[in-house]
Amino acid sequence: MGDKARTQPTTGPPGSPGFWRSPLRGTWFTSVLGVVLLVGVTLLFVTGLLSYAAYNPNLSPVNDKTPDKGLLGFYLFSWPTDPHWLYRLNQGLHVTVGIALIPVLLGKLWSVIPKLFELPPVRSAGHALERLSLLLLVGGALFEFATGVLNIQLEYLFPGSFYPLHFYGAWVFFGAFLAHAALKLPRAVRTLRERGVREQLRTHDKPSEGSTMSRRGALGLVGGGSLLLLATTAGQNFDGVARRTALLAPHGGGEPGTGPNGFQINKSAARVGIRSADTGRSWRLVVSGRGRELALSREDLLAMTQHSAALPIACVEGWSTSDQWWRGVRLRDLAALVGYEDRSTVPGVFVDSLQRHGSFRQAALRDNQVRDPRSLLALQVNGEDLSPDHGYPARIIVPAAPGVLNTKWVARLTFGEL
Repeated sequence: MGDKARTQPTTGPPGSPGFWRSPLRGTWFTSVLGVVLLVGVTLLFVTGLLSYAAYNPNLSPVNDKTPDKGLLGFYLFSWPTDPHWLYRLNQGLHVTVGIALIPVLLGKLWSVIPKLFELPPVRSAGHALERLSLLLLVGGALFEFATGVLNIQLEYLFPGSFYPLHFYGAWVFFGAFLAHAALKLPRAVRTLRERGVREQLRTHDKPSEGSTMSRRGALGLVGGGSLLLLATTAGQNFDGVARRTALLAPHGGGEPGTGPNGFQINKSAARVGIRSADTGRSWRLVVSGRGRELALSREDLLAMTQHSAALPIACVEGWSTSDQWWRGVRLRDLAALVGYEDRSTVPGVFVDSLQRHGSFRQAALRDNQVRDPRSLLALQVNGEDLSPDHGYPARIIVPAAPGVLNTKWVARLTFGEL
């Protein structure tokens, strides 16, 4: 399709020549949006896979949300603990960039929708491949972005678990995306070389006949929509005034409270069924491993050597806090109580929570996470006892780990080979 004005009336069935005609549709507009998506979607795919790897899904069955992943788990590796802000950066990019790309995606879909209704449906083997990739691309894009946004907003309207749906959907979508890019990228590059973006934006083009907007205006509308979504989402990764700008984030614009415990939470104690009797003086932490088992009160834990670490909390929904000062007992010191005195032999750990409702009532941490001196069973934060919503009487805090692995209201630690 060219970029010249088309004056045919938009009538007839979807397959007719005049139905989808618009003066704004054309190879230049489609190419610009396509190149932006090529970079953005690739970033989303890479950060999405890294986010999945951060859950250490090979630690079956506790952390494994996609048990049938097979060869699709070829890239998995032991998630590191350095730098301590790694997951915060990765997931912040994944969610924020994904939301900001929505107007670009919608603009691209609008520009190529006539292709879905071309007649005849198939003209050659190459055309059949292009149509198939386009169908999977459009369907996969809508599915991935829709499930991602619903997960961010904590609205689970889709059937099944978010994790396998989004994981498998990402592979289908990105496979179709790569096939489509291989078919269309040479033409897009040629178009942008012949008619550069700067030259087109500097041209004060007027709306063509049959259109109320110029190409520059259309691109500005898409770009402005992306910037608006960026401005109303990115603040969830910051504290203070910036967080109030995160109007589209469920954990964004609200006030998390004041004082040492006044930072963002995901789930409150009441929401997951934690009662005051569960965390009172009768609470005991059960630590087991190598055939040993002991029960420790909070006073017993406070009597042990205390250590501090400045670490953030970062959640899969994209929000995060700045570094908070946590204080408590090192996980490797608790492992030593049940026979793992040699730090080089400290294994991983299964963590059980008191919570009655919701997911991740159990979590598993790898040996490298347990051995890190900043990995704590935290009893205090920012110089004050943990609040009930932040996990009192004790919670896990591990550098670079997703928030759900930093288990709150810990009831039991079981050390051993995972």
